[in-house]
Amino acid sequence: MIGGGPGAFIGAVHRIAANMDGEIELVCGAFSSDAEKSKQQGELLHLAQQRIYGSYKEMIRREAELPPTDKMDFVSIVTPNHLHFEPSKMALENGFHVVLDKPMTFDLAEAKQLNEIAARSGKYFCLTHTYTGYPMVKEARQQVLSGKFGKIRKVYVEYPQGWLSTPLEATDQKQAAWRTDPSRSGAAGGMGDIGTHAFNIAEYVSGLKTTKICANINIVVEGRKLDDDGAAFLKFDNGATGVLFATQIAAGEENNVKIRVYGEKGGVQWQQEDPNTLLVKWLDKPAEIWRAGTGYLSSYAKHNTRTPAGHPEGYLEAFANHYRNFALCVQAQMSGQKPQSEWLDFPGIEDGVRGMAFIETVIASGKSDNKWTDFKI
Repeated sequence: MIGGGPGAFIGAVHRIAANMDGEIELVCGAFSSDAEKSKQQGELLHLAQQRIYGSYKEMIRREAELPPTDKMDFVSIVTPNHLHFEPSKMALENGFHVVLDKPMTFDLAEAKQLNEIAARSGKYFCLTHTYTGYPMVKEARQQVLSGKFGKIRKVYVEYPQGWLSTPLEATDQKQAAWRTDPSRSGAAGGMGDIGTHAFNIAEYVSGLKTTKICANINIVVEGRKLDDDGAAFLKFDNGATGVLFATQIAAGEENNVKIRVYGEKGGVQWQQEDPNTLLVKWLDKPAEIWRAGTGYLSSYAKHNTRTPAGHPEGYLEAFANHYRNFALCVQAQMSGQKPQSEWLDFPGIEDGVRGMAFIETVIASGKSDNKWTDFKI
C-alpha cells in the first residue's frame, strides 16, 4: 500500500475491503511521505520491519528486487489525486498490478499516458469506483443489457452530500483540506470527488457512453477555491439523455447515491440507502422489488453476494467486491488461466480515462457560455 497512514480515512477502508475474502494479504507499505509516520503505521499493522518503507520509490524498487515468490503482487495506491500518476507509473513499469483510488490522475493528459503504460505492461488495473461493486447495481446493469426495457431513453443519477456545507478546510480538517485545494485535487472539487462516481455508475448501469455535456458548476461556500455543487445534462451515444447532479453542500445528506435508468418498456432504480433492493418498473404492469441474495438474480449479482437473502451487505462489501474480482484475475494470470467474465467486472483503466475526461468536460462546460460541450478523450 502507498498512502493510508496516520489520520487517513480511505486507506483503512481499502485494507478492510482487501482483507475481507482472504484472497489478499498486506505485506508491505509506504504509508506516508513522512518516513517516521510510515514506520508507525506499518508497526500498527504488524508488518515486518524490513518491509515498512520510507517512500513509495524505495518500496517499489526494493520489492522489484525480491524473488518472485517473495515480492508483492500488486500495489494499492490511496493517496490524494496529485500523487496518483507517478506511483502508478512506477509500479506498472516495474511489473506490478495496480489498484488505485479515484479519480485516476490529476488531469486527463496524465490519464491518457497512464493508459498507454498500463497497456504495455500487460498488468491488471483497478480503479475503486465503489458503487458499481454492489450486487444490485450489477443486477441493474444486467437487466438493462438484457434488452428487456427496449432502447434506453433516460438516465438520472445523483450524489448528494452535506459535509462541506461549511468552510471545513479552514479548520485544517485533513480530508477537506486536500479535496478543496487545486494543487492537490486538480481542476474539480465536488465533481472530481463524487461527480465522477455519479458519472461512472450512470455509464455502467446504462451501458451507454456520454458524447456531450451541458453543465452548471457552482462554488457555494464563500472563499472556497473549487466547486462544491453542480449539475449537468448528458447526451449519450444512442440518442438518450441524462441528468446528473453532485453536491457537497446539501446540509443533512450523507452519501445517498441514486441511479434511475428508463427504456421504452420500463426501467430500474437503485439507491445506496437501501442497497439490497432493486426496483424494476414497467410501462404496463406493477413494479417489481428484486432483492440481493435471491435465486432469480444473474450470475454477476450472485457472484458478488456473500450472505443469504435478508442479511444486508453494504459499502465495505461493495468495496471488497472490486478487490476480490481484481485478485481473482491476478491469480488467474499468474497461473496461466483465463478469468471468468464475472471476475473481470470491475472498473479499470478505461473508466479512469473517461472519468478524467468527464472532469475536464464538465468544468469546461460550466465555465463556457456555449454550454453544450463535446465529450472528448
